[in-house]
Amino acid sequence: MSENAIEIRGLTKSFRGLYALDGLDMTVPVGAIYGFIGENGSGKSTTEKLICGHLVPDSGKMKLFGKSYKNPGVRVRVGALIENAGCFPNSSIYQNLMMQAINLGLDDRDGEIQRVLKIVRMEDNAKLKFKKCSLGMKQRVGIAMALLGEPALLILDEPINGLDTDGMRIMREILVDITKNYGCTVLISSHILGELEKIATHYGIIRQGKMIQELTAKEMESRCQVFTSVQARDMQSTFLVMNHTFKDVKLIDGYVRVYDVDDTEKIVDLLMKNGIAVTEIKKNKIGLEEYYIELMSRKEGA
Repeated sequence: MSENAIEIRGLTKSFRGLYALDGLDMTVPVGAIYGFIGENGSGKSTTEKLICGHLVPDSGKMKLFGKSYKNPGVRVRVGALIENAGCFPNSSIYQNLMMQAINLGLDDRDGEIQRVLKIVRMEDNAKLKFKKCSLGMKQRVGIAMALLGEPALLILDEPINGLDTDGMRIMREILVDITKNYGCTVLISSHILGELEKIATHYGIIRQGKMIQELTAKEMESRCQVFTSVQARDMQSTFLVMNHTFKDVKLIDGYVRVYDVDDTEKIVDLLMKNGIAVTEIKKNKIGLEEYYIELMSRKEGA
């Protein structure tokens, strides 16, 4: 099926006369892990709340799986974790999940709870009180609650913020597992772009309520420049020599970067001929974070 999980055209939403969304367009393919990126106040959370039905748009069109977002059959296919899990602190993880399962009117409640606990790697923690959970565990409980009833679309607002390295790794594994093995489409917002880059298949970059760019992970990678980083004893002379020889040279984080040049032997030979001893040289590529920063700075200057 070629339909999109989310298709938004010209969506607007204002609060007290100020536009949070101003003609937003968005396309999220079925099966994607869609990284939703933007500054604070850019409209990410508003978009997510509109998709979940927590807010009503002023105007525009919004379809989920090819049908109106108001369609009751579509609404039940959406799970979400926005802001926090909303659990009772003195109740166990299992009890919180059971309350949500009852609220959703699920039939095989125990079976469904065991299923989602397994997905989020918490089948051995069912009896643990929610208030005893670490931040990472609380986030996973929130995802488990959102997965009750087997939704086809999962909306996650900043689920990896504040997690330690191990917590981020587990979260990445869970999200990839959800899409690959459970056929769920994931829309995830995050400021931790280095982590998002490891799992996202698609990106949407929003600014001041407008989508300024949508692209696949492959397209993003193809647009990211390759560069060679150089350190030497005399960095000023290194920069002057490199800048005189190559077109795109910058001094960043204590390294001289030469863009779109990966011939390290040529660079070392050039510097040696100019009496400069190289202490470190390495090839690299711009990541999502740098790509995003450069894109935003170009838009600022436009």
